[in-house]
Amino acid sequence: MVKNILIVDDDHIWVRAIKKQFSIYADTFTTLTAGNGVEAVRMLKANSISLVVTDLQMPEMDGFSLMAHLSATYPDIPVIIMTAYSTPLSKKTLVESGAAGYIEKPFILKDLAEKIISALKKQSEGGTLQSVPLEMFIQLIEMEQKTCTIRVTSKTYGQLGVLFFKNGKLMDARVGDQQGVSAAYRIFGWEKVSFSIQDECPLKKKRIAGGLQAILFEAMRMKDEAGAAESDFTEEASAITSKPSGLNDTSAGNDLRDKPPEITPPIDRVKEKYHLVVPGARGLEDVYPDASWQSFCRLAARLGAPFEAGDLKLVSAGYGGRVSLIVVPGKVPVVVAVNDACPKDQVLDAFSG
Repeated sequence: MVKNILIVDDDHIWVRAIKKQFSIYADTFTTLTAGNGVEAVRMLKANSISLVVTDLQMPEMDGFSLMAHLSATYPDIPVIIMTAYSTPLSKKTLVESGAAGYIEKPFILKDLAEKIISALKKQSEGGTLQSVPLEMFIQLIEMEQKTCTIRVTSKTYGQLGVLFFKNGKLMDARVGDQQGVSAAYRIFGWEKVSFSIQDECPLKKKRIAGGLQAILFEAMRMKDEAGAAESDFTEEASAITSKPSGLNDTSAGNDLRDKPPEITPPIDRVKEKYHLVVPGARGLEDVYPDASWQSFCRLAARLGAPFEAGDLKLVSAGYGGRVSLIVVPGKVPVVVAVNDACPKDQVLDAFSG
């Protein structure tokens, strides 16, 4: 995929010359331009930028202020500094400030192009994946305690998202100038994606609270609910448009709405199975249908699918108190509430058998 780079310099003639010369690299990157840091910030909001090349001395917002903004808002975007005042101390200061590299003015454009291409290649040094499910790969990152930056491209929306991991922990996420857990929800909600891996993470401080699994579950719940809402709307619209005109079927519609949902497995069978395996056991608090667990069961099944875990048979949910829940999937899930006196391992064996 061709990437966008942004050249920032207040010398407009020089910038136009760079853009014209860089047209020969159109199959690798597209060149965008800005006259100062303020214009660059606007360009960053409006476009997916993979790399910034900036001068230091500029009006309104100079290169140092732009670097600070990039570090805070776009920490994954590398910066190459163009400078006419290069000393060993200034080079050291620029690198310590977060610059990916620098080039001394005047320079040969081919040398700058080589630095740009090298920096862009580094963004996918760990490989680019097209067909591996993102949820599965993310969980492997957590298990392997890997440090990396993952750039995710939505094939549906054409948007770029970035995930930052250090030692398997999700440090931050970014989509455009949106950061944090809301950006992570958006990325994990995309269906068709490709992603590349860079084997380093520029962040030192964790900006997202909470664990990865909780964020994954919530993102998938949101995606599942959005899909269900769209499906319900489609079915309702289909029913309305396919209804014969002049046909009064109000009573039939009421009968269908008043009919209780089918419960699978039936509560009586669940209770019977429990008591057959653990005759006379104490600890059973309640058994009841609860449709609100449907989305959670679908999400749990989806998370297990990439690992070929088979059909979901039950979910055990512990809340840290004396009562735990065992959720048995079905058209309407059945919830079994048990307390500490219950031999839960036998109950789990009974329901999963």
